[in-house]
Amino acid sequence: MGKLLEGKTIVLGITGGIAAYKAATLCSRLVSLGATVRVVMTEGATKFIAPLTLQTLSRHPVATDVFDEHDASVVQHIDLADAADLVVVAPATANIIAKMAHGIADDMLSTTLLATTAPVLIAPAMNVHMLQHPAVMANLDTLGSRGVRFVESGTGQLACGYVGKGRLAEPDEIVEVVISLLKGKKPLAGRKVLVTAGGTIERLDPVRYITNDSSGKMGFALAEAARDLGADVTLVCARTDGPPPSGVTVVRTPSAGEMLAAVMERLPEMDAVVKAAAVADYRPAERHENKMKKGAETMTLTLVRNPDILQEIGNWRYSDEGNPRRSPFVVGFAAETTDVERHALDKLARKRADLIVANDVSQEGVGFGADSNAVNVYGAEGLVLALDRQSKRRIAERLWQLIADRAGWKPSGGEGVGAL
Repeated sequence: MGKLLEGKTIVLGITGGIAAYKAATLCSRLVSLGATVRVVMTEGATKFIAPLTLQTLSRHPVATDVFDEHDASVVQHIDLADAADLVVVAPATANIIAKMAHGIADDMLSTTLLATTAPVLIAPAMNVHMLQHPAVMANLDTLGSRGVRFVESGTGQLACGYVGKGRLAEPDEIVEVVISLLKGKKPLAGRKVLVTAGGTIERLDPVRYITNDSSGKMGFALAEAARDLGADVTLVCARTDGPPPSGVTVVRTPSAGEMLAAVMERLPEMDAVVKAAAVADYRPAERHENKMKKGAETMTLTLVRNPDILQEIGNWRYSDEGNPRRSPFVVGFAAETTDVERHALDKLARKRADLIVANDVSQEGVGFGADSNAVNVYGAEGLVLALDRQSKRRIAERLWQLIADRAGWKPSGGEGVGAL
């Protein structure tokens, strides 16, 4: 591979799991690719592999104690944090994952992680039941929502005797991800994408409106992931629970009608449209200019159909005698509570989208307002991708990878953190 990582500094964090021995091979591989590797070990890690081994392989002192300052001119954990182009934690135990998620800094590694502004890549390794514990899953979701990257655990024979998911990824797998993060071309570079987010509102009067439970978190995660992967992102959003991500063009469209106009105006110049917003199906037939006063014991509202934005996009794409326009690639979302697959495939066909991302919002911990999601993605051939419960950011990255593959996009552009 040559010296692909020359000029890059990688802080390698090693924690106290049986897979710590693999970190020696990982360190050696990174050094051979030209990286400067600075190793930080927890006390538990030193019980499995000697610091001298990593010092010999990295050709740098190994940091193990936050109070053991070798150079009076610097604070060691800050110096390491500032020097890093990337921090890799392999193996990452349930303990360090919990510390990272909750901001605990009680040793050299956790303190360095809290101080760094560099991208962080973790490779979890633990017993299968520990990995599936709700607390660990919640912590992984939290880290994913903050942009932490993961090298998924492998499945096989574990040191504890169980067979299942939880094995540390092989060093070469981790190295490939490191190379992609630090030297890879951004897979969405040069692409213009539009994402819709949030729940539209349809006003009854100046102080009341009809809306839904959408928080905008999934749309925000999609916009943020696309931005980090190199795309020029336009985020068209309605009512949301928080501020949109920075570094994207934000267009505020409270109502379905305003969102439709904003989307259709920008549609011809986009390479992809991902419609994650929850658009109100109906709006009041009459909008009162002044606040409605309380009157009779009951009140009847007349509602009329809103325009269907995804349908309008499909109609525009196929307006040329039924032949689809070259772009954009169109992805819709379907939030369902029953017969998810049937409704998703029906929506895919009717709206003439390329993909439909469907989720069962009746499940606890996924869907509206949650930080995590679980989705099935459908194409014309049926189910193409099933993603179990994980952070919306991780879901977003997988979706962009699928979109890029299906659309036939080839990476372009310069270097930077942008691997899928």
